[in-house]
Amino acid sequence: MQRWFGSSGVCINENGEILMVLQGTPDEEKRWSVPSGGKEKDESYEACCVREVHEETGYDVEVIKEIKVKNGFSEDINISYKVHYFLVKVIGGERRLQDPDHLIYDIAWEKIDELKELRLSFSEDREFLIECIKKYS
Repeated sequence: MQRWFGSSGVCINENGEILMVLQGTPDEEKRWSVPSGGKEKDESYEACCVREVHEETGYDVEVIKEIKVKNGFSEDINISYKVHYFLVKVIGGERRLQDPDHLIYDIAWEKIDELKELRLSFSEDREFLIECIKKYS
């Protein structure tokens, strides 16, 4: 069994919108997620979060605090995972598709009502993300 470690950036703007990316491989249905990705060797979870948000959205962010750690197992691909979620805020950069893996197709700021309807990559995150918008906007 493989293990995967990663980070996600939860970024909420002054309008109560959360930063989301539309992602997927070329041959699969595209779904929405907060910016996230795998941790590189000797990289901290915080540094991974900052790097992934920049790579996927063009925004420079700073980590405010860790807000959740999700552990799980994906039977489909036989991988256990650990993902650290960080509250982040934009400190620079600009919205731009620049994903080096070519898996990001759109970037959007979504309100709670929109988030309730989006097809998410990780549907188990929906209520958590809605609560984050309520708590941190």
